[in-house]
Amino acid sequence: MILLAALSLTASAYGQNVRNCGTMQHLHDMELNDPTTAQRMHSMERETEQWIHTNSANKVAAVVTIPVVVHVVYNTSSQNISEAQINSQINILNADFRKLNSDIGLLPSVFSGLAADCEIQFCLAQRDPNGNATSGIIRKSTTATSFSSNDNIKRNVNGGSDAWPSSSYLNIWVGNLSGGLLGYAQFPGGTASTDGVVCTYTAFGNVGTATAPFHKGRTATHEIGHWLNLRHIWGDATCGNDQVSDTPTQQTANTGCPSFPKVTCSNGPNGDLHMNYMDYTDDACMYMFTNGQKSRMLASLNTTRASLLNSLGCVPPSTSSCGVPAGLSATSISTTSATLNWAAVSGAINYNVQFKAISSSTWITGTSTGTSLSATGLSSNTAYEFQVKANCANSSSAFSASSNFTTNTAACTDAYETNNSKAKAKSIAVNTNITAKIGNSTDKDWFIFSTVAGATNLKVVLDQLPLDYDLTLYNSSGAKLAVSQLGGTSTETIIRNTASAATYYVKVVGFNGAFISTSCYNLIVNTSGSSFRSGELTEYVEGNVNLEKVNSNSSFIVFPNPVQDVLQLNFISEESSIVEVKLMDLMGKVIETKTIEANDGLNNAEMNTSFLENGVYMIRLTQDDEVQVRKFIVKH
Repeated sequence: MILLAALSLTASAYGQNVRNCGTMQHLHDMELNDPTTAQRMHSMERETEQWIHTNSANKVAAVVTIPVVVHVVYNTSSQNISEAQINSQINILNADFRKLNSDIGLLPSVFSGLAADCEIQFCLAQRDPNGNATSGIIRKSTTATSFSSNDNIKRNVNGGSDAWPSSSYLNIWVGNLSGGLLGYAQFPGGTASTDGVVCTYTAFGNVGTATAPFHKGRTATHEIGHWLNLRHIWGDATCGNDQVSDTPTQQTANTGCPSFPKVTCSNGPNGDLHMNYMDYTDDACMYMFTNGQKSRMLASLNTTRASLLNSLGCVPPSTSSCGVPAGLSATSISTTSATLNWAAVSGAINYNVQFKAISSSTWITGTSTGTSLSATGLSSNTAYEFQVKANCANSSSAFSASSNFTTNTAACTDAYETNNSKAKAKSIAVNTNITAKIGNSTDKDWFIFSTVAGATNLKVVLDQLPLDYDLTLYNSSGAKLAVSQLGGTSTETIIRNTASAATYYVKVVGFNGAFISTSCYNLIVNTSGSSFRSGELTEYVEGNVNLEKVNSNSSFIVFPNPVQDVLQLNFISEESSIVEVKLMDLMGKVIETKTIEANDGLNNAEMNTSFLENGVYMIRLTQDDEVQVRKFIVKH
């Protein structure tokens, strides 16, 4: 994963009437205060990429409705914004996220195919956490004259208003923000008690106190984009990466109302997508999300924020209640399936069932009109939990408490031990399936194989994974060539096309020491005289960032991230050329420059980072006037 670190843009840098979002500064503060934040972001990014990789993210079963509670924290009467102003903001969100905004017609025709109906909408909550009726609006008088991005507005003890459960509601705080700050958001995976979005009262909705040029409600649209795991469109770096495939690379934030086209970072002829909600333009000049951004937001709602899909916040309380299912049990348990059972609830029309491996954060859902559901596609020898809720004519119950079960163990033997080091690598035949296992937390499986003239292109596939295993390819000297780390039990694939016969090593290892002594994986090395790249996604992956073509000439990853002493650089070139690599700090100051003679295909280089102090840095790779920038963290 290429972890995007914080880059704050202050009001003093841009001026009074220029957008000032504090989200990245807020993330930076979280990373400083909680050392586990970076690892959580890393894991979340892997889960996001995996969900996008395995789902048709632009096709959903139904529009997702997110319950919203608005905390109005006011010191003066003008800050106590009206219900009409709050409703105007909800209407704007529903238009912007459904591509129903009237100004979408201003989008240049060359970008029309990018604009997305995100199939996400919002409602003011009608049911509070205790099941009582609510307007979805909390009003809190405070002695605090203003708030910053330090989250005080989110706490009663600091003059703010405590959050409602983030598992069921989107919390939006509206108050007087200091220093020209328009708003900020908390990315998924953070502390529940501070989860949500903050907006200043003069940039909320389009009536009342809303003040130009931020008077069309786009501050909340922008910040909710962050809350659903979107980055700034310029990637918070010069020609940076926002982790979205269909947004053009752009040099930096755009402000005001740029003229089309504005070409930067060799993104001509159409230039920057400065009308995107995740740029810094004025409210009147931003009016679309892309399909790639939609995919990331839906991934968030199906992984880290999946509990919102089951929220009853938008459902008014009913006078008649629907009972919570009881008597949960699992029967007919095999290595890959089980039957989930529960007792009938009086008046229930159907039941929603969700199950997952206890170690996973993602629920798999199903619906049954009876009192059982067949769960298939399970992993052997794995502990699972499941929950059930009942749906009656006028109401739904809460989900039941979890019931647990463990799938059966599949028989498995490993004929290749001991092969825990490169020196003990076992020879395997190409174009032949083999099975082996990771038997303990320190087990690393090494294999050696060779390609021959006429069949020098290779494709290494690691599948049928019982747990999260990673795949690495090395040359005969032990230099790392490629890594695949998709996360979970997804198939790992490495493709290398070369004209020369060679000897290679493959290493299979459990992510974070994952192992299971009773279940095998499958490994096959396919060789061919034809390129495997044609018509297939070439995956060179480190930290779950797909190393795909991002322009016509090259692709680029850096790892490990965080790094201690030596940073690895992998990039693909489609021809021999000279590549310039610059190591820079976040202010753009060049620390070291290196020139590389790149060959056709995958290239590897190293940068010494042992002399750098702990912090965030950038690598800038320039090849044939194409520029790519990646951030990384030094942590000794």
